Amino acid sequence: MPQPPLVLLTDFGTRDAYVGMVKAVLARLAPESRHIDLTHAIPPGDVCAGAFTLWQAHEYLPCGSIILAVVDPGVGTSRRAIALRLPNGFGVGPDNGLFSWILGPGAPVEAVELDPARLTPGALSATFHGRDLFAPAAARLANACGLADLGAPLAEIVRLPPPRLEAIPTGLRGEVLWIDGFGNAVTSLGRLRAAGEAYEFNPAWQDHRPRTVRASALRLELPSGVRLPVARTYGEVPPGEPLAYVGSSGLVEIGVHAGRADQRFNLSPGQTVTLHIEG
Repeated sequence: MPQPPLVLLTDFGTRDAYVGMVKAVLARLAPESRHIDLTHAIPPGDVCAGAFTLWQAHEYLPCGSIILAVVDPGVGTSRRAIALRLPNGFGVGPDNGLFSWILGPGAPVEAVELDPARLTPGALSATFHGRDLFAPAAARLANACGLADLGAPLAEIVRLPPPRLEAIPTGLRGEVLWIDGFGNAVTSLGRLRAAGEAYEFNPAWQDHRPRTVRASALRLELPSGVRLPVARTYGEVPPGEPLAYVGSSGLVEIGVHAGRADQRFNLSPGQTVTLHIEG
């Protein structure tokens, strides 16, 4: 059987050799595994951005994938290094909440604290666990070792709270989660599933009852108070005009046709947005 793919997500960027060194260790210890570079452009130290990106992508990964995720502002401190079972494979990284949203709120966890003595024959750098600890652990999993071979079991891991999403009398209130490379603002509102000329609310983060609403009745209120109609795609409004739409992850997004919504409306993660159902 071929070795499972190794999926990398980091905040290392590509200017330095950090990503290359991690991949060199993986290539040496698990030479038959493919590498999938999910992204190395997570904002430095932004654990929430890493958790969101993993949630956004994990359902598309090959079965059995081993996610090596390193967004680790606490490297070298008392924060634990872990490996855990995920719905579609395994994860390796710091115990700081990176895997929270893949697991889902309240989901049981099977995890271990990595034991450096089992994984790193040489000295362990205090600032580069991605190379010296996480990569060897991920390679061991690719070579069919079990979690128990990597360290002692953990009863629980650090979990981030779910993104903000609450039902209000006029609809749903949430937050901006992410600004993508095009300047579109991805919100926590959703998931929404298109059903003809309507949308079925089936929120991703909390257990709200699904509700079907006409698209024409939806308005997204921005932090500035501007309310946008919900369109299907950018081309349904003229160039330069803003819109709200359901993006590829099933979440409501804010965009500008041929422009940047983040600059137009001064948007950033953490700001409040409200999806109103009018009429």
